[in-house]
Amino acid sequence: MALITRRPVWQQRSRRFRHPAQVISIGFGTAVAVGTGLLSMPAATQSGQRAPLVDALFTATSAVCVTGLVTVDTGSYWSAFGQVVILLLIQAGGLGIMTVATLFTVLVSRRLGLRARFLAQAETRSLDLTDVRGVVRRIVLFSLASEAVVAVALALRFAGRYGEAAGPAIYHGVFHAVSAFNNAGFSTNADSLVGYVTDPWISLTIAGAVILGGLGFPVVFELARYWRRPALWSVMTRLTVTLTVTLLVVGTAVLTVTEFTNPDTLGPLTGPEKLLAGFFASAMTRTAGFNSLDIGAMRPESLLASDVLMFIGGGSAGTAGGIKVTTFGLLAFVLWSEMRGEIHVNIGKRRIPASNQRQALAVALLSVGAVVTATFALVAITQHGLERVLFEVVSAIATVGLSTGITGSLPPQADLLLTVLMFAGRIGPLTLATALALRDRTRRFELPEERTIVG
Repeated sequence: MALITRRPVWQQRSRRFRHPAQVISIGFGTAVAVGTGLLSMPAATQSGQRAPLVDALFTATSAVCVTGLVTVDTGSYWSAFGQVVILLLIQAGGLGIMTVATLFTVLVSRRLGLRARFLAQAETRSLDLTDVRGVVRRIVLFSLASEAVVAVALALRFAGRYGEAAGPAIYHGVFHAVSAFNNAGFSTNADSLVGYVTDPWISLTIAGAVILGGLGFPVVFELARYWRRPALWSVMTRLTVTLTVTLLVVGTAVLTVTEFTNPDTLGPLTGPEKLLAGFFASAMTRTAGFNSLDIGAMRPESLLASDVLMFIGGGSAGTAGGIKVTTFGLLAFVLWSEMRGEIHVNIGKRRIPASNQRQALAVALLSVGAVVTATFALVAITQHGLERVLFEVVSAIATVGLSTGITGSLPPQADLLLTVLMFAGRIGPLTLATALALRDRTRRFELPEERTIVG
């Protein structure tokens, strides 16, 4: 009789966490824990005293999840060591924990196992499993090169126009370049970029970095390869580029018009300056988090428009958050096909599989549910109005980082709730839900079909 041997306990547990979504969640959670520990050290603050645990956890989560919401001022509260920790957490979160881990695997062992390829594919949204190693290399090189170009441009402006010494100018240039490309929104200035509202060099450079990082790596690589031949673009690239341009234009128009006569925002500026500030505000709602206008002084209709733009977010596999423009675009085509009575959803000359449609619907509904639940909870435990609380919640779950100024005055339980929202928003509602499932369930039979009344 054959002997039955049991696997060791550690092997049994490891089998439960083979799904890429689970490992990605654990990776980001580990990065948050490490960041919290480092920011809790006395050396991380200007005063030399330990930061409260809630502030350290909130800041670490905001940095890893490239959000930008803060409970304390980054430039005045955190020391140089603390700011470097935040910068490294932003870089790690932007590239993706699994991307960084895969890169080190390539450098150390010179070979990549199948499981590591799957993990990297899940993080980078790579469509070619056989070229994950090349994808990861291009991601890192492209990110560092883009950040270097932006850092040089900003440092030259800080030194030439604003008279900063070479050292501080370079440091501020690097910090804002990394924060911008990774859509983080952290700034060493207490008022973010309000002081540069009329400076096109600073505003357009940072906006360009935000848009480039938010497009998504697969889209950028495809555009670089086929930028002269749009007919060869994939559905994802077409949706991303079209909706990105559309939302930027619409957002600029709406925010400029609604704030045009507001004396606390665009009112004092000239015509061209208003257009520049409106464009910058629209670009930042794509989950960047910088602001050149006082968000708290904006009119309710501007806040609502910003809520919508933040919720949609940027491109898939990029540093932006939100439900993604591809999700929004796919749902729009589903609605259009249903209104026309078509059985299948077609985009261009391609048919979208039903699984993609279900994923888009799941992401959207999970995000809406999270926003409604969190808004209800924050309204109940704080004294702030609905429009400001809703703005804060959408900013957190979409990993934007814009704020009407209430973040620092929220009670600890509200900060913890926003921390959970930032974490869930970064790894994705669908990824989080999948990670919580210990095993996949496959139905081995089909039930009889029965229609129900809809509407």
